[in-house]
Amino acid sequence: MSDEQPHLPPLIAVVGPTAVGKTATAIALAQAFDGEIVSADSRQLYIGMDIGTAKPTPEEQAAARHHLIDILTPDQQMTLADFQDRAYAAIADITARGKLPLLVGGTGLYVRAVLEGYRIPRVPPNPEFRRAMEALAAREGAQALYTRLQALDPEAAANIDPRNVRRVIRALEVIEATGEPFSAQQGREPPPYDILRIGLTMPRDALYARADARIRAMWEAGWVDEVRRLVAAGYTPETSDAMKSLGYPEVVAYVRGEITDENEVLRLIGRSTRRFIRQQYGWFRLDDPRIHWFDVQQQPREAITAFVAQWLARRSPPSPPPRQ
Repeated sequence: MSDEQPHLPPLIAVVGPTAVGKTATAIALAQAFDGEIVSADSRQLYIGMDIGTAKPTPEEQAAARHHLIDILTPDQQMTLADFQDRAYAAIADITARGKLPLLVGGTGLYVRAVLEGYRIPRVPPNPEFRRAMEALAAREGAQALYTRLQALDPEAAANIDPRNVRRVIRALEVIEATGEPFSAQQGREPPPYDILRIGLTMPRDALYARADARIRAMWEAGWVDEVRRLVAAGYTPETSDAMKSLGYPEVVAYVRGEITDENEVLRLIGRSTRRFIRQQYGWFRLDDPRIHWFDVQQQPREAITAFVAQWLARRSPPSPPPRQ
């Protein structure tokens, strides 16, 4: 079901795992319904990180206007609160111009922050604190950070994966800055939109094969040269959180000569990608009743377009009776 508030302006979300075809589907919907796309991909924010993030090509961006792509350099950071603010501003702008906003991406936390209206503590990043916590995790393991969070804020800890070091550090950072539990500063206030969630999926083995093929295609399209340019500009996994994005550390290792076998790099990236896909299915659950799932192998894109058309038509107010 959608959020079923037809008196509110529409917002369509297209979600699902990496490599399933969200970009092509979103562009088709944008073209069919005079829409614009708001990217909810935490990696496509960064200038110069094009191939390895499967960023929409210039041709794709010309086919449908995209927002929140290429807005940061790799040494900059985007907090969840910053992203939410920018996404809401873009959606409001699209709506005000009479067009249909489409929130599209596989970064689950970004999508849910927008659609569910997370109330997020406005605490700026503290690089020194983060470095200290990262050093602690490197020295004593991620569990040491998680144990600290459990002691300070057990409610927050219960809702964070212990393996997600960045989220654990962020919770500790907020507690350090405010002196209050992270959980006490959170809540939800859904945005003023009638929301339709479209999920794209396919059988897991087929999706893994598709992801492997895309990794190979990105490699052949010049991913190594892209990473060489980024490293030459001073962006590395040690200096930039953006360069810790999926696949980039492995390509950096290849550029540095730490891995010399191309097939080994691709195997490692494929392994990381499959792990990431499993995480995405944790964010976007197939049993979530709010998401209308489409198996893209079984259901053509036209079926999704027809479904959206029906949903939009149901939202339309009835025509006034003819004058007597």
